[in-house]
Amino acid sequence: MNLALKLPALALPPASPQFINRYSQSSQGQAQSAVRELAEGLSAAAASVSPKYFYNALGSKLFEAITRLDEYYPTRTEAGIFEAAHTQIAGALAEAGITHPCLIDLGAGNCAKASRLIPHLQPRQYVPVDISVDFLRDAAEQLQSSFPALDIIGVGMDFSAGLVLPPEVQQRDRVFFYPGSSLGNFSTEQALAFLQHIADPAQGQARGLLLGIDLVKDKATLEAAYDDALGVTAAFNKNLLRHVNTLLGADFDVRQWRHLALFNEAESRIEMHLQAQRNLTVRWPGGERVFRGGERIHTESSYKYTVASMSALLRRAGFTRISYWTDPEDWFAVFWASV
Repeated sequence: MNLALKLPALALPPASPQFINRYSQSSQGQAQSAVRELAEGLSAAAASVSPKYFYNALGSKLFEAITRLDEYYPTRTEAGIFEAAHTQIAGALAEAGITHPCLIDLGAGNCAKASRLIPHLQPRQYVPVDISVDFLRDAAEQLQSSFPALDIIGVGMDFSAGLVLPPEVQQRDRVFFYPGSSLGNFSTEQALAFLQHIADPAQGQARGLLLGIDLVKDKATLEAAYDDALGVTAAFNKNLLRHVNTLLGADFDVRQWRHLALFNEAESRIEMHLQAQRNLTVRWPGGERVFRGGERIHTESSYKYTVASMSALLRRAGFTRISYWTDPEDWFAVFWASV
């Protein structure tokens, strides 16, 4: 009689993503840089604040809510393109000799967009990059539970200030993933410089770029997407002032500001502003600004392109082979550009 005990198989602990926080490696330096940038923007003749300051923890959650609104078509339209064209997209990468890329997700947020592509692109490494560090850390951990065998390296970084990836990110077959038309937050000149940096072989950066871009369409549809009936986008815009208060030590009263969104046809861009509802003074350590009633703070530009204008910009940046897919209404486009 065999009295040996039959022990249950030991479960392996779940994998955990690696996380590299470059955004706060020099927290004092980052804080001083933010204070300087915010003070300069608020003191300028036409006051402005960079849209990167939308994304504190609450701002990231509010933006996630925005993507679910009826008026905000970009997220669901882009997702529809990826769903319909994922086979062709994987085929385009394969034609470029890329079968298991290092997928670098810029502005990854909750990683939801990449999670739908990972089964089709089968990356050897996934690198989500975002300025909202705690939000990204949580998202990467949740994604790891869905793909336990995937090598995930989260990078907390303000890549708008310079895209230099840590050495842990694989050099081989790097594919940059920049969905959501976030490139539209750059001016055309800034977008060109950013794309040139990615495409530059001297940087050893990219084999290719998978890019989501919002296309020009009627003014009413564009403005509604940035000024929804529920006021979620207004809350998102006003939350920027709370973040400025924290970073700069300012005393903005969000109740005194109104959210505005308008399409500037001459510049082909949506603009978001915060408008003072009365004469008021905002103070911070070492400075202050008097705002007249009706005066605005420019908080975001979102440039809209045509297929032709974006294709031309990609070629100017150094990408040589360009493919694209659109939705049936031609509201949005996904580009694959290889070097």
